[in-house]
Amino acid sequence: MTTSLDAPATDGAAQPAAVPAAPSADDVTAQVLAVARRAKAASRALAVATRGAKDAALHALADALVAHADVIVAANAEDLERGRADGISNGLLDRLALTPARIEAIAGALREVAALPDPVGEVVRGSTLPNGLRMRQVRVPMGVVGMIYEARPNVTVDAVGLTLKSGNAVVLRGGSAAARSNAVIVDVLRAALEERGLPADLVQSVDAWGRAGGVALMHARGLVDVLVPRGGAGLIQTVVREATVPVIETGVGNVHVYVDATADPAVALPILLNAKTQRVGVCNAAETLLVHRAAADAFLPSALTALAEAGVTVHGDAATAAAAPAGVDVVPATDEDWATEYLSLDLAVRVVDDLDAALEHIRTWSSGHTEAIVTRDLAASERFVAEVDSAAVMVNASTRFTDGGQLGLGAEIGISTQKLHARGPMGLGELTTTKWVVHGDGHVRP
Repeated sequence: MTTSLDAPATDGAAQPAAVPAAPSADDVTAQVLAVARRAKAASRALAVATRGAKDAALHALADALVAHADVIVAANAEDLERGRADGISNGLLDRLALTPARIEAIAGALREVAALPDPVGEVVRGSTLPNGLRMRQVRVPMGVVGMIYEARPNVTVDAVGLTLKSGNAVVLRGGSAAARSNAVIVDVLRAALEERGLPADLVQSVDAWGRAGGVALMHARGLVDVLVPRGGAGLIQTVVREATVPVIETGVGNVHVYVDATADPAVALPILLNAKTQRVGVCNAAETLLVHRAAADAFLPSALTALAEAGVTVHGDAATAAAAPAGVDVVPATDEDWATEYLSLDLAVRVVDDLDAALEHIRTWSSGHTEAIVTRDLAASERFVAEVDSAAVMVNASTRFTDGGQLGLGAEIGISTQKLHARGPMGLGELTTTKWVVHGDGHVRP
């Protein structure tokens, strides 16, 4: 009997299987809620785990990543090939790319998290009240953390490490650009957890259900305790607007470097180049340079030359163009340039009359992420720190230090630009909430 699906069916022959219909929105919601319920159950087991058990698990996860680096890199190569075909920018491709060296670094970040103090059980404050009640406010896990993010397979690992150490389960929606990388990484991490005797469901993904799975995760109120979006402005605003789950908003980085009148050019130039070019596709890369008019003649010609040599396209005002040496091009800047997070080798440059003008520009255009001042004037630095309303302010240092690992927090789950609960790099403490514990001796309220 002919069995080829290309051949016509004969009497009595089995008919070819029909292509399964795409799951309905209700089906997706039901499956994502089932994932969240399993995460909630798994989180209860982790909430009582000792620090030793959690740290051993983190080391096991790190070892598993390194041991499976070849499989992960091969999966990542598929994502990169698809990304290039889809026209993804070089900056996003850089975020997406994994190499054996990057996997070693990601595993190292897990080991760094293991070495950090366990936030669970930390006493935030405590006292004995006049009536004899003994009161403590202690840190406890959130429970289930949801993550929605783009093109960043390293975020998959960072999220797992931080949530595990802080006693939480995590449900991931990593986006289609890194689908193969994330699927392999999640499988590796789940297997490593089971080998350590912990529930695999501490780490789950809803990527299989695409965007509909992400939407269902946003609406899993009562099962997902907090949702953290990490990515471009469109993604973040969609989650903030649509979610019924509590959200910690991470922000885009329209980041500024201000070179003050007293800045030493020999100090300012390396800071600028590091902030702009060390890695362009990240949220703490500089996107705008502001230069005090009194420093422009001494600083701008060499800075513009160095930026051009680094491949940076400068979008500048008239004063910047006038300061450009022969052979260095400056594209006329518009308001769109002041507002843009480029995530590329582009930089907006403006000459300002004074510190007040720099502060006004930042107030107008900043996304509230990170700003830096380069100065030898203590009073100017103190004003800048006091008046800039951003999550992080750098004085005589690159903006690239706004990072959990660089600030001693280990890996981070994101950089919050909101003001409630968490602001700036979110490490272990920001993934906990608190509980009030009160001990009495038969006390009743009069």
